[in-house]
Amino acid sequence: MILFETERYIVRRFTTADNEDFYLINSHPDVMKFIRPVKNKQECAIFLTENIQLYQDDSIIGRYMVIEKKSSLLVGIFSFLYLSDNLNYHIGFALLPAFWGQGIAQELVQQGVGYFFENTSKNELFAITDAANKASQNVLLKTGFLTAENTLEKERLLDLFVIRKEAL
Repeated sequence: MILFETERYIVRRFTTADNEDFYLINSHPDVMKFIRPVKNKQECAIFLTENIQLYQDDSIIGRYMVIEKKSSLLVGIFSFLYLSDNLNYHIGFALLPAFWGQGIAQELVQQGVGYFFENTSKNELFAITDAANKASQNVLLKTGFLTAENTLEKERLLDLFVIRKEAL
């Protein structure tokens, strides 16, 4: 199922047939550098199954595959996940290195924010970055997110960003 599309990309649910692509992203040390430890094939298979189960309640929660329309190539992952309190949501993205620096993340975040506010009753959406992840922070700031606060989680300094519906 397609979650949304941009001019150049399709953002859709993962399926079990996407196991290799899911592994490609989640095992890549450069992609996962600011997100979480890399996973091996077995860990990715379990993680993919867990992610597919997130789709069961038809909420927007989950990690989604980003595919380039013209080539059908895997570009990365886009997500809507719960913030730590299960009341608020945060947006996320991770692109394969071949697609860095091309404005893709900004395109996905802009469209994703619009999709979020059109399809939920929430008035704010958050984003979290590692304090050292300046590239992702720049994407968020360019798309209208504001710095909210810094927090320490598992000995990692994280920056919290927020965008409010009325700001659009």
